[in-house]
Amino acid sequence: MQVTEQRYYSTEEYLALEEEADYKSEYIDGQIFPMAGGSTNHNQIAGNFYAELNFAFKKLDYRVFMSDVRLWIPQRRIYTYPDVMVIAGEPDYYNNRTDTITNPQVIIEVLSKSTKGYDRSGKFRLYRTIPTLEEYLLLDQTKIYVEHFSKTDAKRWSFREYDESDQAIALSSVDLQISLADAYNKVKFEQEEAQS
Repeated sequence: MQVTEQRYYSTEEYLALEEEADYKSEYIDGQIFPMAGGSTNHNQIAGNFYAELNFAFKKLDYRVFMSDVRLWIPQRRIYTYPDVMVIAGEPDYYNNRTDTITNPQVIIEVLSKSTKGYDRSGKFRLYRTIPTLEEYLLLDQTKIYVEHFSKTDAKRWSFREYDESDQAIALSSVDLQISLADAYNKVKFEQEEAQS
């Protein structure tokens, strides 16, 4: 039996590789993991949510970023690419890199078949180490279903779920509601189920 040695990378090596790469990868404490590709439903939901937030915050002091902006989680030494992030005020850029931020207030992830378990548990545990994070939303891409976590106190989060198209997601850290009909606009669930 052959044992393969795991290579560990410095953050500098990772960032240099990421600048030249044809696809995005996550960095987790020295290891690099290629990110799975997205589906049309995944892209549509993330795009819908981004558009709704961006329009709602047009004249407010919030910024909305999609998955091309990297997040650095210093307490866990992780670089990752959330689907959508909301930042209050100005972005806090890590090491003055305008492609990497550290201060999201809201993170939205669209669940994919290969990562939904990690997004629900492991990734949420990592995200909770971010001092500015107040809300975490997980949107299913195979049906109308949203899991919404809101920070209520240090180390305490409340949970709410939405599963009807006539409901609206009420963000608690920002005075804003987004209808599920808008979040899931143009999403075709039968296509996604056929691919599963």
